[in-house]
Amino acid sequence: MIYNSFNSEDTIKTAYDFAKSLKNGDIVCLTGDLGAGKTTFTKGIAKALNSVFEPVSPTFNIVNEYPGDIDIYHFDLYRLESEQDLYSVDIDNYLFSDGICIIEWPEIAFSLIDEYYLVHLSYEDNGRKIEIKKVTK
Repeated sequence: MIYNSFNSEDTIKTAYDFAKSLKNGDIVCLTGDLGAGKTTFTKGIAKALNSVFEPVSPTFNIVNEYPGDIDIYHFDLYRLESEQDLYSVDIDNYLFSDGICIIEWPEIAFSLIDEYYLVHLSYEDNGRKIEIKKVTK
């Protein structure tokens, strides 16, 4: 599925609508350039799942937890250099939990997950394009 976003409200609404299909244990991988809207997309998912917190980028914490109807584990792997670094943040406990994992900059984690939603956000002339697809290895 491909969506167009012309502002942050559009991105949040797209994510909100997408979140209605999510269930316990799902993994959402967000890719795109810096500033493309990955954290904004996460805000829409958190809103749909009635999170008590509004997501912020977990760049320096690596992972933020947001309780809600389904707990959300929001990762930013940008600063990690290798798959081995993932184990320092106990990623296994999150990936195989009943919560929803949202992973920004997921490239080093792809070998650990067999099924996930890939959400790619890219710049377009008048806004952004959001492409969502389910990936099963």
